[in-house]
Amino acid sequence: MSEQNEKETQVSEATVAETAETSKQREDRRSNRGERRGRGDRKNNRAREEEKDKYIEHVVAINRVAKVVKGGRRFSFTALVVVGDGNGMVGVGYGKAKEVPSAISKGVEEAKKNFFRVPRIEDRTIPHRVQGEAAAGVVMLRPATAGTGVIAGGPVRAVLECAGIHDVLSKSLGSANQINIVHATVAALKQLEEPLAVAARRGLPADEVIPSYLRNTKSDKAGA
Repeated sequence: MSEQNEKETQVSEATVAETAETSKQREDRRSNRGERRGRGDRKNNRAREEEKDKYIEHVVAINRVAKVVKGGRRFSFTALVVVGDGNGMVGVGYGKAKEVPSAISKGVEEAKKNFFRVPRIEDRTIPHRVQGEAAAGVVMLRPATAGTGVIAGGPVRAVLECAGIHDVLSKSLGSANQINIVHATVAALKQLEEPLAVAARRGLPADEVIPSYLRNTKSDKAGA
């Protein structure tokens, strides 16, 4: 009887030891996976921060919308975002989600997909006067001399600053809706043409196509 008890005790101790060793191995594997996952997350976060620093982001508007369903109303948020590199590239995106940060993230991703190049003179102003329309929104843009700054309202200013335009005059002639104003500004910027392209199409020298304010600036520099 005593021998049988001793055998049972030895078997139970061996079983407990094996179980403890197995559980320890599982914990070690989990911790290793967690460390690897943590290193990957840190790399991804660092990459996202570097990419975010490379672009200029402006959240123009955040709205709360409601969907009426059988059980009541479901609320979500929309975000109108403008993204640019400050050097001639700009895009506009519209995101929708149940939380504000998610809506902004979706708007940023869509804006990057909608990037387009904006022609500029001396990397500071637009080549010529232009007017853009979107729904009831109408925005007029005019080139300006150096030092003028961005004379524009909030939505138009956000698009121009992200595009890297530093001297410009603007006027909103239509709807006050921010979404319409932003899309009208984008429509105006997409109509801009490089002076050299216009000169080649018209068969004229480039100096005759460049606005007079810029010709005067060049002549002043040459005289100095």
